Amino acid sequence: MTADQLIARDVAPSNRPATEAERWVELIRSSFAAVEPQAEELGKHFYSTLFSRAPETRDLFPVNMEVQRSRLLRALVHVVQMVDQPDDLQPFLQQLGRDHRKFGVLSQHYDAVGEALISAIATHSGTAWTPEVDKAWNNAYDIVADAMQRAAAAERGPASWMGRVVDHRRIGWDLAVVTVETSEPVPYQAGQYVSVETPHRPRLWRYLSPANAPRRDGTIEFHVRAVENGWVSRAVVAHSQVGETWRIGPPMGRMAVPEHTDRELLMIAGGTGVAPMKALLDEVRQRRNPPRTQVFVGGRTWEDLYDFTALRKLSYSEPWLDVIPVVESEDDAAGAETGTLADVVTRYGAWSDHDVLVCGSPSMIRSTVSRMLVAGTPLDRITYDPFTMD
Repeated sequence: MTADQLIARDVAPSNRPATEAERWVELIRSSFAAVEPQAEELGKHFYSTLFSRAPETRDLFPVNMEVQRSRLLRALVHVVQMVDQPDDLQPFLQQLGRDHRKFGVLSQHYDAVGEALISAIATHSGTAWTPEVDKAWNNAYDIVADAMQRAAAAERGPASWMGRVVDHRRIGWDLAVVTVETSEPVPYQAGQYVSVETPHRPRLWRYLSPANAPRRDGTIEFHVRAVENGWVSRAVVAHSQVGETWRIGPPMGRMAVPEHTDRELLMIAGGTGVAPMKALLDEVRQRRNPPRTQVFVGGRTWEDLYDFTALRKLSYSEPWLDVIPVVESEDDAAGAETGTLADVVTRYGAWSDHDVLVCGSPSMIRSTVSRMLVAGTPLDRITYDPFTMD
């Protein structure tokens, strides 16, 4: 079972015997589910143990740990739970290992993180923590840590890049388009995302997707929406200024448009998920024979479709491109399809002969992918990044 299947939750279970890795994951999921209601205490235990065993790691984290407390723990558990899906997990771990070079992470830090993670879950599991569960967690974490360290050790490029804000444009009270010019090109591909650190929130990183394919001048456009409790996003929207310096981490993600295929393309974007789709369209339009492409861009109201005018203008100049607006509010639906993206896209059919790209909030991705699978879209035709965090 792949990571896509696990997230979509709509694939019938296999009758074959479980592999050892799948048994590990079953034990890990069930044991973590039992302690997940104690997430806040787990986070406190995790970080206190980590800082006790490796005091130097405290300097890798922001002064205010309120936002950070559950973030790393949640990420670690998510990754460990994917240990039975090597095709999805290994490329992601390699990217994650390269990304962690920006923190100055050392080999001994991986050991301390593993000890802290397992100590936190074991302590809050009580008598449910058996030798078999302990072995499953340790084996899975060893696989994760080894893959990340190998990728980090093999990387010869910069650990991060410096960029200067050259434009900051507010589109609404909660949304801004920010253009950053880097000191040297960041080697990302259209559709990928990067982590950014701003001077307003030192050591607190946030993932953002470039809204353009790589340019010769090294400028990158980011679409940033201020989310509730989003310390970084709110600071970027409200306080970023031209001239300030950002730090940008290595590119991550697997969103891409296949180059050697005769299939047509379907893009589904919710909210600022339109940014990586614009980058992909920017890249595709430079090809000799762009694939026939349908783009569904959705939001609760027309106001949420903040970049639709630019997309519609692009579709007027590119005969291979169609753009369809989708809004959930019937009172605001003039000129748009009505419903959620999952509703509208599956209303058009199964898209079984298309390559499908989905980007948006985690809940939007889950509902859309799930509905498409039920409608008959082949799983191996759907691409999205299941692991992104605010």
